[in-house]
Amino acid sequence: MEQVNERMLQMKGEQDKMEGAANGFRRFGTMVDCSRNAVMTVKALKRWIDLTADLGYNTLLLYMEDTYEIEGEPYFGYMRGRYTKEELKEADSYAQSKGMELIPCIQTLAHLNAIVRWPAYSGHVDTNDILLAGDEAVYELIDKMFATLAECFTGKVVNIGMDEAHMIGRGKYYDLHGDRNRAQILVEHVNRVAQIGKKYGFTLAMWSDMFFRLAAGGEYYAQNAGIDEEIRKQIPDNVELIYWDYYSTEKAHYDGMLSAHKKLKEGTWFAGGLWTWTGFAPHNGYSMTCTEAALTSCREQGVKDVFLTMWGDNGGECSRFALLPALFYAAELAKGNTDMADIKEKFGSKYGISFDDFMLLDLPDTPGVADDNICDAEKYLLYNDCFTGLLDTTLAGDEGAEYAACAERIAKAGEKGEWVNLFETQKALCEVLAVKAQLGRRTREVYAALKEAGTDKAVKDRARAALGELTADYRELLDRLERFYRAYRTQWFSENKPHGFDVQDIRLGGLIRRVNSCMERLEELYQDGKIVIAELEEEQLDIRGQKEAAGRPMCFNSWGQTVTANVI
Repeated sequence: MEQVNERMLQMKGEQDKMEGAANGFRRFGTMVDCSRNAVMTVKALKRWIDLTADLGYNTLLLYMEDTYEIEGEPYFGYMRGRYTKEELKEADSYAQSKGMELIPCIQTLAHLNAIVRWPAYSGHVDTNDILLAGDEAVYELIDKMFATLAECFTGKVVNIGMDEAHMIGRGKYYDLHGDRNRAQILVEHVNRVAQIGKKYGFTLAMWSDMFFRLAAGGEYYAQNAGIDEEIRKQIPDNVELIYWDYYSTEKAHYDGMLSAHKKLKEGTWFAGGLWTWTGFAPHNGYSMTCTEAALTSCREQGVKDVFLTMWGDNGGECSRFALLPALFYAAELAKGNTDMADIKEKFGSKYGISFDDFMLLDLPDTPGVADDNICDAEKYLLYNDCFTGLLDTTLAGDEGAEYAACAERIAKAGEKGEWVNLFETQKALCEVLAVKAQLGRRTREVYAALKEAGTDKAVKDRARAALGELTADYRELLDRLERFYRAYRTQWFSENKPHGFDVQDIRLGGLIRRVNSCMERLEELYQDGKIVIAELEEEQLDIRGQKEAAGRPMCFNSWGQTVTANVI
């Protein structure tokens, strides 16, 4: 009996500590994505725990779709850098020692695209990356997921995912059961998963969008949505909802959405975003603007559980540590500090580098674009093909000079300490783009001049001289690409497991080979007296289908749709 009372007192102390965390937030944390190729090493996770705990964060959510070990499931996370049970236990123990709650984030419905390639899971799939609801083999797999989590994590909260399963019931489920009410399919599946979670003593949190859409008539970001009472009643008692929103800079938007969520489920969590998921460069400025609006609303609305996501869409290129200014800023906001001058002074004192210097890492995103906006030009201009130039229409005309200036500014930043790899990578990337951003356009101009030169010797000589300068820039680009690759490789391996870097090798290696190929074809222009490069003969169209958009950058984070119009 004494042991029971002692444990109850201990639990009350832990709860009191949580309730007082971060000036009113019970949980205030970050979420790192370890499923889009960049699986953080345990060493890097420990550094992240140290860094965030020091700032007042008390929660870390580890997003793992299939990147964790499940006994008896050898293909689950196979060759993906999955965490072993020993690694998860080590990370959990370390988090505990720092007063940090480590919460696993898994998927129990959609977003399991990495496992669908394996024949072992072909029977588990409804359509696309969505599990087959109602299938007993699926619930056996989910039971194994929970068994691993129960063994490796001391906490009793699990994020079960369940977001963006828009095609549920439209594939194999339809073949087996016909056209059923898809809302009912979802509700039945959530209840089965909740029962399994209850078996292991877990409280489950899930992204709110599927339930919210059902209850609000199909739309997610509907601030004034009326909530269907019947849907609300069907949410299991051990399931809490997470309202996720990374996009708005207006407090009123969050006010409306949080009010709507209260009607659906009291105690809804909030997930904001520290933007790591649109390319190589961070988006500290935009992250800070969104976070200020969101946290202010959360505090006023009495939200107790708040965390900031750091996704890795389309390759996981961006370092989480590159978001240190936004991470620090959010921590200060949570403590009630809105004095920007004071925040910057504290940042400089703590890290030995000025806040404004660290913010220079945002520059490659798009030079000249305001902090409260987002783009990912540094990625699509890097991979934009020199001949087809699918993204050339986004260029205004002075990007090369702007990137050269960015490289100089980053190089002149103050003492960088442990963050030197971040600066070396972004500087090298800007140096690449100083040559490459306009290279496709210049190639077309030189090609057109060669075609039009005719028999006039003086004109032909000028065109050939321009061609010589152009091919020299191709050679310079190849040298700069190699330097960028080396810097980026160093950064990656300082944080992440090697699994996943094969994608970067393929992408950057393919880019280098393609630049070589284009250069060689330019050098062959006068062989046999022919001047024909088929790609350069075609008219370039704006991929947005909007002629009026020409000259404006865009948010476009897709390697595959940047490098080619052909099938990969």
